[in-house]
Amino acid sequence: MQAITDLPFMRVLARRSSPDWFVCEYFRVHHASSLNPHILRTITENKTGRPVFAQLIGSDLASLQRTATALAAYPVAGIDLNLGCPAPIVCRKAAGGALLRDLAGLDRLLGGLREVIGGRFTVKTRVGYAGSEEFSGLLEIFRRHAIDGLTIHARSVHERYQGPVHTDCVQAAVESLNCPVIANGNIVDVPSALAYHRQTAAAGLMIGRGAIRNPWIFAQVRAAFEGGELIIPTYRDLLGYIRELSDEIAREAPRYEPLGHVQRMKRTLGYISHGLDLAFEHAVRRCCQPAELWAICEAHLGRDEALPSRPPVDSKLFSGFAQLTDGTN
Repeated sequence: MQAITDLPFMRVLARRSSPDWFVCEYFRVHHASSLNPHILRTITENKTGRPVFAQLIGSDLASLQRTATALAAYPVAGIDLNLGCPAPIVCRKAAGGALLRDLAGLDRLLGGLREVIGGRFTVKTRVGYAGSEEFSGLLEIFRRHAIDGLTIHARSVHERYQGPVHTDCVQAAVESLNCPVIANGNIVDVPSALAYHRQTAAAGLMIGRGAIRNPWIFAQVRAAFEGGELIIPTYRDLLGYIRELSDEIAREAPRYEPLGHVQRMKRTLGYISHGLDLAFEHAVRRCCQPAELWAICEAHLGRDEALPSRPPVDSKLFSGFAQLTDGTN
């Protein structure tokens, strides 16, 4: 996730429950673009021991080919094309999820990238632009270009992050593609992960927002699949995660600015604080200085009580996960 899941976040996450691989923040690709050095460090200086896929977002084929070729000089696990971002600012530039509106153009784009990418070439997609009924047409294109993996955020671009995921679309991709299919969207805890996997038979699960909120989630899901003991983090564990993340972010900053640091932390804390305590969430939003932030965190998190395993069912940040576990997708 842009401006959140950067190198400091990956380091802190990997110390708690490392995923099988990472996907970096996306490289914005256009006629005048070059490789963003901040994002490139996620690949070149990543000591987590996990492979990193380089994610591209853009719509100009020649620029995407140039960028993919340049990235081949670095230790990337593969090149991932973003067809899923629903942000209006991205879609207005005919990138991300907006590419799903033009199937002929998407066909040319994938074919052109496949020509120059000698290693693994993967795609992250939505199930359609306006609705999931578009997904069968997308599947035909994905089958045509021998992609090496497909991650599906199983909502349309119009649905953004709201409502249940379309598990039937993921299942259809699993049944019709020769590459691994990864299910994404709505995974917030072990039950939602197990239910998503059971309903789709996906080769794996991608977790974004749920891992920001709960950095132990990969270890918990792995333990559930393997029959191991589940980690049950406490509020104090969460406080330690926030402090460690703050230290890593401050260490990476070219120049430490207290106000800017707090604003950066608040981008992540919006996902962490949500659903724990409304007073905590509101206080975090209003704070401006580091001392104020830590006083708030200590007051609300400095105890050994177990954290709630999932967000509120009516959450707008983590919407629709309950339908996975109650079977009403």
